[in-house]
Amino acid sequence: MDKEKIKLSGFNNLTKVLSFNLYDFCITLDDEQKGRYVSYIHDKYNASKITEISKEIVKRIDANILSVSAQDYDPVGASAMVLMSDVKGGGNPIPSAQVSMHLDKSHITVHTYPDAADPDGICSFRVDIDISTCGEIIPLDSINYLFEAFECDVVYIDYVVRGYTRLADGRKIYNDHHFNSILDFVKPELKRNYTFLSDINMPQDNTWQTKMMIKELGPENYLLNPEDISHPGVPDKMKLLREEMKEVYHMIH
Repeated sequence: MDKEKIKLSGFNNLTKVLSFNLYDFCITLDDEQKGRYVSYIHDKYNASKITEISKEIVKRIDANILSVSAQDYDPVGASAMVLMSDVKGGGNPIPSAQVSMHLDKSHITVHTYPDAADPDGICSFRVDIDISTCGEIIPLDSINYLFEAFECDVVYIDYVVRGYTRLADGRKIYNDHHFNSILDFVKPELKRNYTFLSDINMPQDNTWQTKMMIKELGPENYLLNPEDISHPGVPDKMKLLREEMKEVYHMIH
């Protein structure tokens, strides 16, 4: 539907939720490297860092920041939450006095989950990002930035539109933008990096899901220490790494 032709009777009550779940993998060769991996992840994606990423998401979808909350966890992991308004404004904070009763229903949450417990040394880092808006803003506009902000070996993307809003003549509409697939929003150069791509599209139910798994890359992309590339155990580790990716992609053991 052409946005320019939509005339609503009031506030846009449609709720749009984008869930972006990614996995990044790493090969470690001993317990000392496992510890270094956890420290590396904390330095790169602690609460402060994922808060900055969240603020950039707000900017990319042209919303406004209302408030921010962030927390690092012991021993690992971090969370961030940004309440935002759907009044377009390029990511800028707005005074609380100007916040209407609708605006606190839009938010971004980010949670990280480092895992260094695998006995074979295949470590992983998972990030769950949920972007929920009500109004004209489309969370899908942030997808390409999310690929840029994180290293994404396996990705699950879910998008759901719920509720309805009314046109000026009183008729209900259940979606104010129409598309075929989440992949329509992903840059072609990004899609070329992935071997496996799976789409589940149910536009009649306003529900979409896309899964992606990175193409096979060399060990230099996964070793914590690049100097370990000639280590005799690396070829076997690479096989285990690929199997781990496939298991996570298909969600089967």
